[in-house]
Amino acid sequence: MRLSELAQKELIQVEEGMRYGFLAETDLLFDRKTGAIIGFEIRKRLGKTLFRQKDQDIIEYIPWHEIVLVGEDRILFGKTHELNKKEVEGYD
Repeated sequence: MRLSELAQKELIQVEEGMRYGFLAETDLLFDRKTGAIIGFEIRKRLGKTLFRQKDQDIIEYIPWHEIVLVGEDRILFGKTHELNKKEVEGYD
């Protein structure tokens, strides 16, 4: 499956049934050495203001190992993790 096909799929957290938008709205995290996908970065917005600073977003990611199922229209995953830049190689 191509990444462009994955991008059109909706992300759904299995335990709570919470919708996280579409994969196209995330950033891909990968290992620079191997090219392996580590996961997908998700930004949660805190309120809707015109003058939002980058620090006001909560950054989480879906590790690749948390992907439960890639379906026809949706990607089901276990849980998100807090993004720790030191733990995630290849993160910019």
